Amino acid sequence: MDSARMPTSPPDDVRTTAPGSRALATEAVHAGRDDLARQGLHAPPIDLSTTYPSYDSRGEAARIDAFAATGADPDGPPVYGRLGNPTVARFETALARLEGTEAAVAFASGMAALSAVLLVRASMGLRHVVAVRPLYGCSDHLLTAGLLGSEVTWTDPAGIADALRPDTGLVIVESPANPTLAEVDLRAVAHACGSVPLLVDSTFATPVLQRPAEHGARLVLHSATKYLGGHGDVLAGVVACDEEFAGRLRQVRFATGGVLHPLAGYLLLRGLSTLPVRVRAASANAAELAGRLAADPRVARVHYPRIGGAMVAFEVQGDPHDVISRVRLITPAVSLGSVDTLIQHPASISHRIVDADDRRGAGVSDRLLRLSVGLEDVEDLWADLDAALGEQVAAVPLREALSRAE
Repeated sequence: MDSARMPTSPPDDVRTTAPGSRALATEAVHAGRDDLARQGLHAPPIDLSTTYPSYDSRGEAARIDAFAATGADPDGPPVYGRLGNPTVARFETALARLEGTEAAVAFASGMAALSAVLLVRASMGLRHVVAVRPLYGCSDHLLTAGLLGSEVTWTDPAGIADALRPDTGLVIVESPANPTLAEVDLRAVAHACGSVPLLVDSTFATPVLQRPAEHGARLVLHSATKYLGGHGDVLAGVVACDEEFAGRLRQVRFATGGVLHPLAGYLLLRGLSTLPVRVRAASANAAELAGRLAADPRVARVHYPRIGGAMVAFEVQGDPHDVISRVRLITPAVSLGSVDTLIQHPASISHRIVDADDRRGAGVSDRLLRLSVGLEDVEDLWADLDAALGEQVAAVPLREALSRAE
């Protein structure tokens, strides 16, 4: 069997401890909530206020001046919802603990979070970005189109050092990558970046499977809409980073208004409490399905990451659109990371906005399907996939098969 089609199971040595002294599962449940018992509370409160009263206008002026200077969270009571919110702050604290960073800053979406990072660097005159494909389609488009005034150089991981310029403000990788699940050596990439900040989109991995800051990344990006929320009912993004960069991100968030709603912050904090359990259970399902798909003659190739996870990508021998149309238990929809299983055709949806040649050059073939595996019984999921794959089709020509395996 082609080794490229042989998935591995989730690693047995997945770390079970968070960067602090408590285990990851414990941090997921308690981080951001440590003060509740002292307040006589069990569940975290939701603060929906947009503004807060203050009779000390001189004190308010001093706090706003301090925020303008450093972007640090103001001491004392909240000021205004666009500057910060106590419920959202709980989620930020918890995510930073899980990622092992000093801080985290939440935004209204993953794209808002990435945009804020680009704006921070552009404000310093560092508009050039070095990036490795594949990235999430909208991230690719944001960089390629220069919508925020950035200029991008696309390269492979080995070419990062040579692509750096004096005005390079950021290096961006996604690992495992959307949608091919390609992985990069984060420590080697961070070394190649030198003093240029490395941003790792770690949405697919979550801190359960990897913590990029431990390998030298300065910025860890999550579309929190996915696994961190985990139930398909919240839209959010977050960047985990050091406090200095967090301060700049807060300033951009305040100025541009890409704030996270408090209810979303509450849902994300709740989602984190079950994150380790959900990721490991879904990963076990995904590994089983990847193995069955790899052995199926109706499937040309399976992509499953070395670190495991709940995402599977596979290239079919037949028409991928037929597979999409036939699923009944699995939901044909964009997004990922929910408790239920989703399938989509990247070339038609998530990566449609990427130039076709660039898309295929990054390994996103027209026959590739992306499966976000949920928590259903794996036998039910396989029965649905088996039916959706349909009858066995004639093998593709050898030349075409080899070209897709490259």
